[in-house]
Amino acid sequence: MENIDWSNIGFGYRKTDYNVRCTYKDGKWGELRKSTDENINLHMAATCLHYGQEVFEGLKAFKGKDGKIRVFRMDENAKRMQKSCEGIMMATLPIEKFEEAVKMVVKLNERFVPPYESGASLYIRPLMIGTSAQVGVKPASEYEFILFVTPVGPYFKGGFQTTPFVIMRQYDRAAPLGTGTFKVGGNYAASLIAGNHALEMGYSAVFYLDAKEKKYIDECGAANFFGIKNNTYVTPDSTSILPSITNKSLMTLAEDMGLKVERRHVPIEELSEFEEAGACGTAAVISPIERIDDFDTKKSYVFSPDGKPGKWCEKLYIKLRGIQYGDEEDKYGWITVID
Repeated sequence: MENIDWSNIGFGYRKTDYNVRCTYKDGKWGELRKSTDENINLHMAATCLHYGQEVFEGLKAFKGKDGKIRVFRMDENAKRMQKSCEGIMMATLPIEKFEEAVKMVVKLNERFVPPYESGASLYIRPLMIGTSAQVGVKPASEYEFILFVTPVGPYFKGGFQTTPFVIMRQYDRAAPLGTGTFKVGGNYAASLIAGNHALEMGYSAVFYLDAKEKKYIDECGAANFFGIKNNTYVTPDSTSILPSITNKSLMTLAEDMGLKVERRHVPIEELSEFEEAGACGTAAVISPIERIDDFDTKKSYVFSPDGKPGKWCEKLYIKLRGIQYGDEEDKYGWITVID
């Protein structure tokens, strides 16, 4: 393996040794198999190409200072993937087989797990596609489950540093032309226009409002939102928000730290009341928000005048990362150690 600058690898794809695959055919799942091939041999009439039968997940493995490799809450990813599959009538992979595949792919690519305190981790990407040839809108009869890994750095530039976001009302959460929202299976293609527009303007991402009334905060393209005020952790409740496993974990940690937790509609005007705010997700972990600019009203909601992460963002980040790396006790049963 070439020398890798673990502290500056960025968030992107890097070739590793193996991926793991499993085929659904004749009404049942086959055995897991390892592969060195990065390509998929796919029929041109496959349902994933024509009718969007595709789902994916994202989770991470971390190497602790004790040298052990830990995977964070993979059972939750397995459950969420099942739910996504059910939403678009795909075959569901048993949780046990999902977990077996994760352990297998991490073990096969163990040398790509970044070292402790490098700021990097091993990103695990499970995906499933409908592969049977079909013309006519109906579910596939065959599916391919694939699991690959790649070492990654922070998702947002700068890692755990405050970043700016923007609200632009012409964009909906998953429909750039304002045609409504549909979020299942982890499909982000419809958010690419908005995301690219935000990056060109110097922001980390777009923050979306609800598609119907444009009154409430939903989430940004790749992360959930939370705000802190009056010792309360507030996060939006919306049917178009991806149920973030990281956000779910942070709500548990916040309660244990003495914060009240509220999951509810968050009107855009309430942004002015938050003492600090963050974007959270598997890729981002926690990205403290410097400010959110409202492109249409020209109003800015500033959470970090000095450019530093707030105390609660920092406490939550340190606690969560401590559990993921094995520095903190895992009293929640979130960690799986890869033997």
